[in-house]
Amino acid sequence: MSRKNCFVYIMGSLTGTLYTGMTSKIDQRVFKHKFHTREGFTDRYDVERLLYRESYDDVHKAIAREKQIKGWRREKKIALIKSVNPQWLDLAKDAYPWMKEHREGRDASTPSVRPLRERPASAQHDKP
Repeated sequence: MSRKNCFVYIMGSLTGTLYTGMTSKIDQRVFKHKFHTREGFTDRYDVERLLYRESYDDVHKAIAREKQIKGWRREKKIALIKSVNPQWLDLAKDAYPWMKEHREGRDASTPSVRPLRERPASAQHDKP
């Protein structure tokens, strides 16, 4: 089995929602989060800013680290982010420089207007 880099990462929204994930293709995964190419947690909560990342050459170590971080309390995740990114800058903001032209005063991770998606019927709950 060949070795390849795996990444454990934390993404965040402007409202403070955090998401921890693991991937072998960090650029592609961040793109998917930023441009909401998949429905799910990060799409629903506008989690678009890459705040933290670690690299591993062993997928098993990356999976173990992702599980470890996911098990942490929010405060510990915040401390981890601040240890390497105290200003909470979007570490991927320069990956999409063409976005700055269209989003005055905002960085690449914060679209000014985003259409609301309707939740699928299976996810909607009727109130009693």
